[in-house]
Amino acid sequence: MSQQLLIAFVTFAFVMAFTPGPNNIMLLSSGVTHGFRRTVPHMMGVSFGFAFMVGAVGFGLATVFIRYPVLQDVLKYLGAAYLIYLAVAIALSGSTKPEDTTPRGPMSFWGAALFQWVNAKGWVMVISTITAYAAIASFPANVGLQVAISFVMAIGSTVTWTLFGTALRPLLSSDRTVRAFNILMAALLLASLYPVFMDA
Repeated sequence: MSQQLLIAFVTFAFVMAFTPGPNNIMLLSSGVTHGFRRTVPHMMGVSFGFAFMVGAVGFGLATVFIRYPVLQDVLKYLGAAYLIYLAVAIALSGSTKPEDTTPRGPMSFWGAALFQWVNAKGWVMVISTITAYAAIASFPANVGLQVAISFVMAIGSTVTWTLFGTALRPLLSSDRTVRAFNILMAALLLASLYPVFMDA
């Protein structure tokens, strides 16, 4: 892989990972609502789940979607439905303390990992990774490098957004302010569906 192509891909991966999207909005809200420590499984699920998806598509799963394009629409609308559900859940959630045992906690590792497969922004990132950087993907070792870079960027992004949410926690001292913040996050999450329905 040329140095220029590597730098271009790293820049692309950084921008896509750190810009606002469903994952980052949910991690920000979880940092405010549940704190950093309780959000760690969610963070790890996003990071491992996305990196795995990059590898799976890069090593041949993309051919399934080329052969059966209806699967892309199915995933798109399943993802939209799930995001609406998550937006409602976030809007209704209040603040929690570390010692609280509440029935609705932060997203689990497996929940976050599986969510990547119905995350519209995640698919845009993966498809762009495999198509725009086809010269990288044509070599298995380079796909492995793409997976590693995607994982590192995802870790950096998930930690950053969760820490940002955790830092806001002291400023949102009452359940009322946390609920108002989460309603705003839910609205932003719903706004992230705009490109999905514009493509319909």
